[in-house]
Amino acid sequence: MSVAVTSNESGRQRDDERERQLLLAVAARDQRALEQLYRLYRRPLLQFLARLQPARDSVEEAINDAFWVVWCQASRFRGASRVSTWITGIAWRCALSAHRRNNGGGPRGAAQVQMSRAAEALAPEPLVLEERTDWLSRGLSTLPFEQRATLELAYYLGHSCAEIAQIMQCPVNTVKARMFQARIKLRNLLPRLGGLDAAVSTGAEADAPPQGG
Repeated sequence: MSVAVTSNESGRQRDDERERQLLLAVAARDQRALEQLYRLYRRPLLQFLARLQPARDSVEEAINDAFWVVWCQASRFRGASRVSTWITGIAWRCALSAHRRNNGGGPRGAAQVQMSRAAEALAPEPLVLEERTDWLSRGLSTLPFEQRATLELAYYLGHSCAEIAQIMQCPVNTVKARMFQARIKLRNLLPRLGGLDAAVSTGAEADAPPQGG
């Protein structure tokens, strides 16, 4: 196990070093280096943001905005984090700005329904998507924007709590609190989405001691 973890970490370090060299080239106004970074990050960012944004054009806009920021601010990267953390943080802030702009910072009910429908529209065809994945996706779609993004960053993109704190520009304890709250909500919600409430209730009634008499 430790050998596998070490190998994986070594691979991440090599990827990060390569991406740092590309970012240095971008800072020197090398457009081909920017194109390489774009090709490396477009797909994972597209899949991540598509789970959060209300429409495909908003997702594309957020990614394009993010790489415009990368182009303009590459020289400001100081190496305090991995390149992936830095770029994902920029994309997250672009997506968050779009979310707030589109929803006016108001109640999340209607906006969350809209995001849920958009996520379903962007999802793979039902025959391709396993039932359990769909079940979990529906549960995630009910979470507040920041909580859902925190889980996606952790479990889909593989960022640590410290990296997520850098991406979302918040304390590590806030990240941990959002993860804890999201897990509690999912634990209570997923059985209902899976139609298990009735079964649990029936089982509880069958096991209950007889009343009276």
